[in-house]
Amino acid sequence: MFKSKKLIKFKKIRHGFFNRKGGFSKGIYEGLNCGLGSKDKLKDVKKNIEKVCKKIGCNKNNLILLNQTHSNIVHKVNKIQKKKLKGDSLITNKEGVALGILTADCAPIFIYDPVNNLISALHAGWKGAYKKIITTTLKKLASEGSNFKDLIAIIGPCIHKRNYEVRNDFFNKFIKKEESNKKFFNIKNNKIYFSLNYYIKDEFLKLGVKNIEIIKKDTYLLNNNFFSARRSIRNKLNDYGRNISVIMIK
Repeated sequence: MFKSKKLIKFKKIRHGFFNRKGGFSKGIYEGLNCGLGSKDKLKDVKKNIEKVCKKIGCNKNNLILLNQTHSNIVHKVNKIQKKKLKGDSLITNKEGVALGILTADCAPIFIYDPVNNLISALHAGWKGAYKKIITTTLKKLASEGSNFKDLIAIIGPCIHKRNYEVRNDFFNKFIKKEESNKKFFNIKNNKIYFSLNYYIKDEFLKLGVKNIEIIKKDTYLLNNNFFSARRSIRNKLNDYGRNISVIMIK
């Protein structure tokens, strides 16, 4: 589990970016697979999630997970949800409610407002980032009273530029949207590479959030011990596990 250097200073919240170490799953899911949507054994996934809840210090029934859809949909959580919400971002000010995000190369992001005691957890792959999940989440936080200068944003472990090869149509889509997006791409040996985490950071900066931390762990690299969709596809595996990231107000 990795922690943010910025968030660890705050005693009111608990958080963690988990890799695959220490779980109950076997085979291609070996370790702490928390992907309920994977083809792993459900009992093992549930045991993994329980282990995460114990580590964070929340009741397993108080962990909110989304049906993630690479969207810009944000939900404010006022109570424990029995039905899984569809979207890619959660906000709460309720104590004991843990917000969880599942990833396998996409970026998990935490936002903390220490003035209003608000937390957010969001999932941003390239599609969600392109559709402005960051902007939508910040607008929702603003409607709850947040001032962007007070916010702390943590961009968690995700695939890094050197391993994120994309096609021409991907590159053109981003450049057509904004010419300045060229700075997030590298072209090397006729291959194009994209920086997801710095694209996300740039959106925060444009909106006035200056207090940002990037957890510099590349999920694609085997020695970092994360589940990676891209690595699994490269190795011709038929599925992959999901990493979990959780934040909670104590």
